[in-house]
Amino acid sequence: MLSPEHRLRRREDFASAVRRGRRAGRPLLVVHLRTSGATDPHESGETDPSTRAGFVVSKAVGNAVVRNRVKRRLRHLVRERLSQLPAGSLVVVRALPGAGDAGHDELARDLDAALTRLLGGVAR
Repeated sequence: MLSPEHRLRRREDFASAVRRGRRAGRPLLVVHLRTSGATDPHESGETDPSTRAGFVVSKAVGNAVVRNRVKRRLRHLVRERLSQLPAGSLVVVRALPGAGDAGHDELARDLDAALTRLLGGVAR
């Protein structure tokens, strides 16, 4: 489980990460990353040093049981990788329909590949 200070909750934060961040797509998921170095004239002067993550798992992934299982797996995987991300980053992980049938290792492989691409080859 992600601790409360690492959870992305507000709609504006999700929108900021998706619209103004970088994106890396994989077969099972899409990762949006917005680092704190990006300046946005529309945001207030508040800066949050903690890296925060949010998840989007639509009904296309499966029924409620499958969606919740995918969210739990993704939360666990992202929690292990938070230390690799720059401080103050916003991360949104969007599961694609194939994620419902994928195992833990497959999700981990796609998440690592996406983060590696977004961070310029520095991640796991």
